[in-house]
Amino acid sequence: MTTLTHLECTRCARRFEAGQVWNLCECGGPLAARYDLERARQSWSRDWVNNGPSNIWRYAPVLPVSKPAAMISLGEGMTPLLRTPRLGERLGASDLWVKDDGVNPTGSFKARGLACAVAMALELGIRKLAIPSAGNAASALAAYAAAAGIEAHIFMPRDVPQSNFSECMAFGARVTLVDGLIGDCARMVAQGAEKEGWFDVSTLKEPYRIEGKKTMGYELAEQFRWALPGAILYPTGGGVGLIGMWKAFAELEALGWVVGKRPKMIAVQMEGCQPVVRAFEQGRSQCEFWRDAWTVASGLRVPQPLGDVLILDAIRASGGTAIAVSDQEALDAGLELAALEGVFAAPEGAACVAALPKLIARGALDAAERIVIYNTGAGLKYLEAWSTRFPRQASGDQDKLGGLITPR
Repeated sequence: MTTLTHLECTRCARRFEAGQVWNLCECGGPLAARYDLERARQSWSRDWVNNGPSNIWRYAPVLPVSKPAAMISLGEGMTPLLRTPRLGERLGASDLWVKDDGVNPTGSFKARGLACAVAMALELGIRKLAIPSAGNAASALAAYAAAAGIEAHIFMPRDVPQSNFSECMAFGARVTLVDGLIGDCARMVAQGAEKEGWFDVSTLKEPYRIEGKKTMGYELAEQFRWALPGAILYPTGGGVGLIGMWKAFAELEALGWVVGKRPKMIAVQMEGCQPVVRAFEQGRSQCEFWRDAWTVASGLRVPQPLGDVLILDAIRASGGTAIAVSDQEALDAGLELAALEGVFAAPEGAACVAALPKLIARGALDAAERIVIYNTGAGLKYLEAWSTRFPRQASGDQDKLGGLITPR
């Protein structure tokens, strides 16, 4: 049973009643779910968690859904936490791990947030949802809306990976391809929400996606036997996963389930779209819009994240940093991860692999500390990007692939 008590604006601290439909605060601030963690502490034990379902609802007391019938699941969460010794040796990190969220439903970490958001919509009686997305959030919303019997309206840039478009269509969503970036899609959703009565589930424009994503932090603690790593490298577009994990660590401390220092939170972006990195380096509390954003890592092509203040606050409070890598560096690093450890990551997760040796070299990370790289998606969802590295050239009755000749 949830211990949710109310919602609170992250900017002005205004309280909002639980069990009602909310988007942003009047001041424009995102809302955060608040729980009676003392009651949770008295009625719930971390020793019981292992007896729960193998999905995000194992943490139901600190998730907002109150009705079990609304807790829809497609098997999201409890993803592998993998020790990667060969990659660590290559990169100079002796205790390196990869948290692989690419095995989630629809192939990305977005399943966590949308599972929770759609479950709350179901509980609150909302029947039409709309989202702007760079790709993976669209797929996840389409899947969970289908599972819940709720209408989904999706707006994506026209150049999103084909896999995302195909998934959304297969799940029966209403899809609109937009000539522009995610911000252009967001404007169309806002216009349609007012006219058509859709509920906008854009990143941080509703309070519950972050609650699903915070389970990444709970899982890390549980899988490390209620200890926390020294650092987490997180591919940061909208940044809700990073914000969610930081919230999870605060809740875990209040529950008394973890002690000691929180991990350094490290935001990894791409050189073609690095608003968080620029703001961090310049000492600013907010991001400026990144013009002409472009990267093969479509999930990181977010020119101005709504949660910029929360992202930068978490990075600085944790003693972390922000860093950008090139598309080429990310793709090279992704192939290294795949060849050494058998993990075929999305370019977003691969970017974190590319960032690691740079961070060690500049002294931002200790090579001996426990480091977790968060891979947020499956490489198979980005075949257009990866295919540039594996051109197929016909030669007689044989194909040349990566320098090897294989019979047809």
